[in-house]
Amino acid sequence: MITLSNALSIIRIPLALLFFWQNIYIRIIAIVLAMFTDSIDGYFARKYKSASKFGAYLDPAMDKFFVYFVLAILLLENQILLWQSLAMISRDFALIIFGLYLGITKKWASYEVKAVRWGKVTTAMQFCILIGVTLKFSFSFYVYSLFIVLGVLAFIELIVGSFSKRAT
Repeated sequence: MITLSNALSIIRIPLALLFFWQNIYIRIIAIVLAMFTDSIDGYFARKYKSASKFGAYLDPAMDKFFVYFVLAILLLENQILLWQSLAMISRDFALIIFGLYLGITKKWASYEVKAVRWGKVTTAMQFCILIGVTLKFSFSFYVYSLFIVLGVLAFIELIVGSFSKRAT
């Protein structure tokens, strides 16, 4: 079902496509709008009582689509290195491992998908680094290493949360 909050998530697809234009202003506007829609979609879902399981999957999927698409464009343009891109999405490797854990332990069906604190921090940092890279800033190895640390923290938060809720 298309609700206001889901529409705000879906709009990140055309925002990512704006990166086909090699215009720094359009790209910055696209990132800022993606950040804005990411920050308000959940608010509208709660305000209008339209939160759904579909929306819980859609929002992070659209975040990932936006970030992956933009990283791919920046990689093709040699504005970012492969290892930097992989570091930026390292949290998602942790999510895959967590998904495997849920599958192996047969907790997948009962697991309530919701954002975790460290995942939100990672997404915000991804958007900020994308702005910086678009503006031709360079970041140290330590900044990209922080993504790996955040990925580990998100993984720990997910595992601890799955035990504390006793998902079966």
